[in-house]
Amino acid sequence: MSTATSATNPQAAVELDGKDLPAHCPNPLMPIWSSHPRVFLDLTKTGHAKCPYCGTEYCMKPGAVIKAH
Repeated sequence: MSTATSATNPQAAVELDGKDLPAHCPNPLMPIWSSHPRVFLDLTKTGHAKCPYCGTEYCMKPGAVIKAH
């Protein structure tokens, strides 16, 4: 799991790889003081999702493989 940043958007999306699934927020890199109830996010259809609590955006890394169970 890594956080992508840019000069125009310091709050860029958190990029995930297939091994990071199932995706959930808050993620392990977030400070405990900013936590909210854990919510699982579905990135399988579009490759991105937004947390309904804090607005953090998550996306799949380019070329990431989502394996079926």
